[in-house]
Amino acid sequence: MKSWKAKTVRTPRVSRASRLVRPVLLLLLVFLVLAPGLRLAKANAIPATKKLKPTDPYALIFGTVWGPDNRPVYGIKVTIRQLPKKKPEWELYSDHAGEFAQRVAAGKADYVVGANLKGVKTADGHPLHLAEEVNVHIDYDERVDIGLHLAQ
Repeated sequence: MKSWKAKTVRTPRVSRASRLVRPVLLLLLVFLVLAPGLRLAKANAIPATKKLKPTDPYALIFGTVWGPDNRPVYGIKVTIRQLPKKKPEWELYSDHAGEFAQRVAAGKADYVVGANLKGVKTADGHPLHLAEEVNVHIDYDERVDIGLHLAQ
């Protein structure tokens, strides 16, 4: 009778890069399975404010921030809120010419434009304050120009 000998089978050495392929492929597969659910959750979420698409009609609130010396002021935080809301929906800064612009939805609406002057002082150290907030009324897709005047 012939005896059977166990043969030694050698497996090829696996490189480090090929050992990482399986976990990466597994993670990719899990992501592909879960990704549609993640997109649906985001799509069903209620947005904080309605985002305007580039093709939507819009109105423009354009303004200039003027200092106490009647010169434009750079870097002032401008806040815009739609009435009757209490919190600002938009916060933007005046540019080097003291100007700011914000696109808002076209249609009848009232807005209040103000400035946050916390920590803002003149060159000689006097604090600035806003003379008064500006009310803006929008009827259609139009541009409204305003001025925010700062006082000492």
